[in-house]
Amino acid sequence: MAGKGTPGTALLAKQRVPHTLHSYEHDPRAASFGLEAAQALELEPARVFKTLLADVDGSLTVGIVPVTAQLDLKALASAVGGKKARMADVAAAERATGYVAGGISPLGQRKRLPTVLDTSAIEFATLFCSAGRRGLEVELAPDDLVRLTNAVVAPIATA
Repeated sequence: MAGKGTPGTALLAKQRVPHTLHSYEHDPRAASFGLEAAQALELEPARVFKTLLADVDGSLTVGIVPVTAQLDLKALASAVGGKKARMADVAAAERATGYVAGGISPLGQRKRLPTVLDTSAIEFATLFCSAGRRGLEVELAPDDLVRLTNAVVAPIATA
């Protein structure tokens, strides 16, 4: 896919991880970028995951949850041995990851951050997450996502 490369897709290629890129026409007016991706690609929303950043005891931490859920900040903090978490400032998240909000990929981030993947992800043979650009999703096995991000798998999503 010429012109579609991101640090996340470069990492996947370098590590020779089986994956498939899926692009769609992003609407900047979309209320939820994740739900927009699920709808545009005709996917079960529970298989589409969003990458969120939180400040856990002063350190940025990545939480990856289904687009149909919210990030349970207390559970995220607990999963990384922290006490208190709050959503990270958007500018701080963009600086740390090198990606624009709404297109933050858990893969190929500028800084290696502690990462937690919601347990619901392991129910699927493959999941979808941002490939590093709005309108570009990557499909890969949850085990590969865990390995590449050194993620902890824990229940961090809430309805």
